[in-house]
Amino acid sequence: MTEAAVSVERLEKTLGKKKVLRGISFQAQPGEIFGLLGPNGAGKTTTLRLIATLLVPDAGKVEVHGFDTRTAPEEVRRRVGVVTADIGIYPRLTARENIAYFAELSGLGGRLLKQRVETVIERLDIDSFASQRAESLSSGQKQKLAIARAIVHDPPLLMFDEPTSNLDVLASREVRELMVESKAGGKCVIFSTHVLHDAERLCDRITILHEGQVVASGPTAQVRGDRAELEDAFLSLVGAE
Repeated sequence: MTEAAVSVERLEKTLGKKKVLRGISFQAQPGEIFGLLGPNGAGKTTTLRLIATLLVPDAGKVEVHGFDTRTAPEEVRRRVGVVTADIGIYPRLTARENIAYFAELSGLGGRLLKQRVETVIERLDIDSFASQRAESLSSGQKQKLAIARAIVHDPPLLMFDEPTSNLDVLASREVRELMVESKAGGKCVIFSTHVLHDAERLCDRITILHEGQVVASGPTAQVRGDRAELEDAFLSLVGAE
């Protein structure tokens, strides 16, 4: 049996006085798009931050391709790329310098670093603005740069947290195409979104969180059940009908 790309077991996390996660468990596999869905405050972003080693669990366990986020965080970071609506690039660096900097942070160096930087610049059609400072770029160009930063080290796990919330139609389509392409290349893609139409169209399996707990998990069609659309099942599961 193929090793899970991500394994989450009985995960708990409290932030301030709020218990954000209450013992959630799920697995995401290589070669699939896995939807992590839920209303605001359900714990989706906290879960992604725990997977990416930006937070430490209070209880439970997270593994990425067999590496524990607590005991082997550097190994985990080498295997993860994250794209969020909060783009998080350095404004005074050029697009190329931003990509190279994050490639170096991910452990790349020398000829391989230069090769990977130029590969993602070509793949995402960034060459026309690669020498411009990030602060001068349009929102669509900045999002391309954020994606380049996330994939430059060729990670087997990509996580997209509301990646299209600030994008126009064309840029949103490019993000979706990248997810499908990454899945076809055997990568695991975790997709957190409020756009349930996108989730239904793209995700092989989904987990729905509500108030820090898993309320549904499985193949997308199974979770939708006899409802006409995933949105109908989602609203029922989170008590919003």
